[in-house]
Amino acid sequence: MFKSLSAWVAGWLLLTSTVLAQSGGTGQTRLTGTIQAEDGERLPGVTVAVKGTSQGTSTDAEGRFSLVLDQANTLLIISAIGYVTQEIRPAGEPLTIRLQNDVRQLSEIVVTGYGEQSRKSLTSAISTVKGDDLKDIPVASPDQLLQGRAPGVQVQANSGVPGGGIFIRVRGTNSVNAGNDPLYVVDGVFINNTNLVATGLGNQVPSNPLADLNPADIESIEILKDANATAIYGSRGANGVVLITTKRGKSGKTRLTFDTYQGWSKAPKVFETVTGQQLAELENERFINDGGNPANVPYRAVADGGLGLPQQQLTFNRINDLFRTARTANYELSASGGTDKTQFYIGGGYFRQESIVRPTNFERYSLRINLDNQVNDRLKIGTSTTLARTIRNVSSNDNNPAGVINSALFPRSNLPVFNADGSYAKYGNFDNHLALINNLNNNAVGSRIISNLFGVYDFSPHLSLRSSWSIDFNDMYENNYNNTLLLAGQPRGTATSFLSRDVTLLNEQVLTYRQTFADQHSVQVLVGNTLQQNTFQRTTLSGQQFPSNDLQTIASSATQTGSSSRSKAGLVSFFGKANYNFRDRYSLDASLRADASSRFGLSRRWGYFPSVGLGWRVSEENFLRNLNAFDELKLRASWGLTGNQAGISDFASLGLWQGGANYLDLPGTAPLQLANADLSWETTRQWNIGLDAAVLKRRLALEVNYYDKYTYGLLLNVPVPRKLGYSSVIQNFGAVSNKGIEFQVTANWINRRELSWSSSFNLARNINRIEKLAAPITTGSRDIFRLEEGASLYSFWLYRQTRVNPETGDAEYQDVNNDGAITVADRQLVGNAWPNFFGGFSNTLAYKGFDLGLNLYVEQGAKIMNMNRFFLVHGGTQRNIGYYPDQLNRWQQRGDQTSIPRLTTDPNNNNYGGVVQNLSDRYLEDGSFIRLRTLSLGYRLPAPLLTRLRLASVRAYVQATNLFTITPYSGLDPEVNSQSNVANTKNFDWATVPQPRTIQAGLTIGL
Repeated sequence: MFKSLSAWVAGWLLLTSTVLAQSGGTGQTRLTGTIQAEDGERLPGVTVAVKGTSQGTSTDAEGRFSLVLDQANTLLIISAIGYVTQEIRPAGEPLTIRLQNDVRQLSEIVVTGYGEQSRKSLTSAISTVKGDDLKDIPVASPDQLLQGRAPGVQVQANSGVPGGGIFIRVRGTNSVNAGNDPLYVVDGVFINNTNLVATGLGNQVPSNPLADLNPADIESIEILKDANATAIYGSRGANGVVLITTKRGKSGKTRLTFDTYQGWSKAPKVFETVTGQQLAELENERFINDGGNPANVPYRAVADGGLGLPQQQLTFNRINDLFRTARTANYELSASGGTDKTQFYIGGGYFRQESIVRPTNFERYSLRINLDNQVNDRLKIGTSTTLARTIRNVSSNDNNPAGVINSALFPRSNLPVFNADGSYAKYGNFDNHLALINNLNNNAVGSRIISNLFGVYDFSPHLSLRSSWSIDFNDMYENNYNNTLLLAGQPRGTATSFLSRDVTLLNEQVLTYRQTFADQHSVQVLVGNTLQQNTFQRTTLSGQQFPSNDLQTIASSATQTGSSSRSKAGLVSFFGKANYNFRDRYSLDASLRADASSRFGLSRRWGYFPSVGLGWRVSEENFLRNLNAFDELKLRASWGLTGNQAGISDFASLGLWQGGANYLDLPGTAPLQLANADLSWETTRQWNIGLDAAVLKRRLALEVNYYDKYTYGLLLNVPVPRKLGYSSVIQNFGAVSNKGIEFQVTANWINRRELSWSSSFNLARNINRIEKLAAPITTGSRDIFRLEEGASLYSFWLYRQTRVNPETGDAEYQDVNNDGAITVADRQLVGNAWPNFFGGFSNTLAYKGFDLGLNLYVEQGAKIMNMNRFFLVHGGTQRNIGYYPDQLNRWQQRGDQTSIPRLTTDPNNNNYGGVVQNLSDRYLEDGSFIRLRTLSLGYRLPAPLLTRLRLASVRAYVQATNLFTITPYSGLDPEVNSQSNVANTKNFDWATVPQPRTIQAGLTIGL
């Protein structure tokens, strides 16, 4: 857009100068020329000014300029960012001017907390994902733009459900019970990340706080990682901060852009079950191993009283009914432009994505309006507003026994899908999978308004005041009806309705002073305050016993019940920050924020969060500058404190009573929560040491960070004596540490007009450790996860299987306490869900009109609990469910070497039952993987053809997502977490929708 705008300006100036020349202006001459870089590449947007006058112009997209001069023998000043400014006197015409790279100029501007800062003076650890890296990547939500692009930032989708939950951690997990998600700030608005979908869906979080944002509207994303960057956000910054800046208009001709893409998705891998014949063979073997008479096996001739011979058993494949080729459609239309006084950006979009597992889908209607108006020389006002409407057809999967996947996966493959009369056949506790697919009626409709209204008043060129008012209004309305064809609808239909609303109001004032003294001392100081109020409310209605499946409103039910809840919390903050830079060589940052939260006790509401950072550009020192070895070499160090109050209730410190303790039809109350007037903030202390280096005229850049985080005063539910009438009270007790290193290399191999090639590689390692805990905590399904001192979060607590005895076929387990018996005391920590390291590699190549890009993501060392194998390699103990093909690898005869014991339901051998109850590391697998996240190929029409078509730009592209994944994990997808709404659990795979493999074709047209 900048090139097009430059071309328009240059063309307008050329036309103007031509008119002036033809009008016979006295003493005027027209000068034309071309400006190039050192390698001959023509440079657009270069400023050409006449010294001592107001005359000037800039080069167009082809590096050309034309200028009308009032007199001869003038001096031209040629300047451009990243190049050495030149002063020349024109000699001959046309001119060809070559600019030298200014390898010491580092002018990239980084968005920081409540301001902007030049990267050369930055002392913090901030990762930036630029708009140029985002513009050609079509994705459904902004989180997909971050995976593998920012070192130390772990981004995973919990499942492949469109618009579903995500797992984002910035430098590890800090807290046990409080929240661990980063703070999202969109154009100054703090975004709610509360999940509002109330429909019971197992343990999966069905909504993504970023799914309401349209990625096409994003200009750039900054991730603030160390305490010096995040402390300015105080109690909101302990888990990192993600700053999202959206596109804004620029003065000039209105530009229209239309973008559309269509996609087709399939599951790279689907579930498999044994055939009917294999199931019969396994069941007969199990019967014999349990001591049964071989003559009486269950699958024998019907004439002999059996269920039929194995070869006569049919196979009913339910999995094929489950998966589909899913469609994705996206349409975007935006307009931007304006005058010197007013600029605007308006973007509207429609997005629809089907899940690869029926019947789920996700729709989003979005509208963004960004306006800026310069009222006068001192006052500027503006707004940033997003309106979104989302529609989810919610399907129950992911760690839910009654979900669609389990209803297709668990029933035995020799059992028919339909009864003899054509009705849906049901077995055990499972619905018929087709009945669910065809009759699920779970709809969640969300409305979202994220808006910011601001005004900036300049008292002087150095002093300005910004005041803003923001709202994040998030509303979700759900209507669910279970008809009589479903188990949940028995006997005569059930329905539920939820209305959930989460509203955040924010008012901020920021006074900023900027000044440069003697061209050596640069100072920026800001002070401000924040007033924040959050209100959450939910109304629930339910109905049972409906006269007909056609009458589905709760008003039609015979029995109706309802409830409602509401809570409110407030936050008052004052903050200040100062930046000092001397000769672009030495930098000092310091900040302090004070927060008071209504959630804490009256005497402990205030928390104080300071930070300090130092930077030294060693490359600017004479002893190194004269060597010309480094274009940039900077050392950074920072320290700070941040706080956390997320994840606890709005009334966490209060003693609470609840109603509902009724007696003899009279209302009553009962104690609910023990008071703790001393409850206060979780606090994270973090220090960071960093190195930035660039060589070869900045073609090769390196960034390294080492950090140490220590979180203390954890907000924990600590057990108390039962005689008090309570089981626990929330207290500040416990500590967690995270230590790690981040490494990133960026290479601009070639940067020419017709050929460019750049690469980026990053890798990170984080070591998480529980330093202090009142008592071990178990969590997750069957208490599979355990927290204890000295271990890391997300640690698996299981029995360790040592072998399958080749003589007996029985599993043997480690007797930890050597008491000769396998008991609960023999469970131990056998691995965790943290990867040893993770990172990404991106590569972009452009030649003439073609562009090729790819992005790889890697994780190594994380463990995954494969609960699908847990249930479907059950050795015959689960009489009403089928088998995974893995069960065929069981021990069968003396001498067999395998990890799967013999088939038997005898609990005494601890193979599948008894004390062990399957909770062994037999099902714990290596979840390492390398994934080709995206691969894209695009083509832009050449300028001459665009001119004839009267278009500004046209790009056609194809993109493949998740084209391949290399992993030892036997499940469908190593990027998984089906217990994402259960605290302190990760990498738990049970009936989870995998990440789809998608092919997209798109077209972008600019007018």
